[in-house]
Amino acid sequence: MRVMQSFGPPRPTTNPYIHMLDRALAETEGVEHLRFDRRRALFGRYQALQLHWPETLFGGTTRTRAVARRAFALALRARLTLTRVAVIRTVHNLEPHAGSTPWERRYLAWLERRTDHRIVLNERTPAGGIPTTLVPHGHYREWFAAVPRRAPEPGVLGFVGLVRPYKGVEDLLDAFTSTARSSPELRLRVAGSPTTDAIEDELRRRAARDPRVELDLRHLPEEAFASAVLGCEGLVLPFRSMHNSGSVLAALSLDRPVLVPRTEVTELLATEVGPGWVTTFEGPLTGAHLRGFADAIRERPPAGSPDLSRRHWDGVGAQHRDAFAAAIERRRGGGRS
Repeated sequence: MRVMQSFGPPRPTTNPYIHMLDRALAETEGVEHLRFDRRRALFGRYQALQLHWPETLFGGTTRTRAVARRAFALALRARLTLTRVAVIRTVHNLEPHAGSTPWERRYLAWLERRTDHRIVLNERTPAGGIPTTLVPHGHYREWFAAVPRRAPEPGVLGFVGLVRPYKGVEDLLDAFTSTARSSPELRLRVAGSPTTDAIEDELRRRAARDPRVELDLRHLPEEAFASAVLGCEGLVLPFRSMHNSGSVLAALSLDRPVLVPRTEVTELLATEVGPGWVTTFEGPLTGAHLRGFADAIRERPPAGSPDLSRRHWDGVGAQHRDAFAAAIERRRGGGRS
């Protein structure tokens, strides 16, 4: 099977999930793994196209680039309409992280109708009436295996990772500032690159109110990312929308407990990995949530390491191959167009 991915050759800044999936697919027998290429996508020979974040088809830092990407998206639609290329959609999130125009939403809706098979990363992703394969989001233990381990700094809570609007880092800063009198011994470290200048300005404005807050607002290479996580007693990830989170699994892979919003997905994860590793909160994040999390880590630290045995990368390639085969068969057998 010749299967094209929607990602090109992974770069140092590419999501580690893509790095590991790229390697798993390249090692899978029965699959000719093609990285994304626009010319090949329009004119090349392949049987299936796997999409991860389809909204990235439209992105562009300039108007010219955005227009060029929209033209490519239209050409790709024509290719998919006129041929029997199967479409596989990996559902990382329920809604696009970035904003979209009405035209883009219509395109994404068409793409969803054109999808022959879905790969979901957890049991709570709606199937949408489309055949589905569950492939749990893999852990990052091997990815971080070479990073030297170190003890956390006492009293340090942290947020580490790309800072996007939906991740609620502004809410975290406000909640932490409210603990100044009740928990003066706590510190908060925010490390990672904001996606816009406006977000960076807002973080700096709010952090200036509390000398216990440390900001490291830059892109973090993998070793620096892991070191920042390891320096914290616990990670606080107050995402306003959380369905699948590589950040949560990265923290757990480095044996650091996390505080996250309560959803069906995070409740299942808390049960899966064992007591004390995943703490959930309801409603807006508050200083009381942070104090309770910090106290629990100090007084009842989780034992051993979190159980991530369901999330090994062994077999991920074969699971994808089966999904590809099902999608191709469905399209050849008269699937939707």
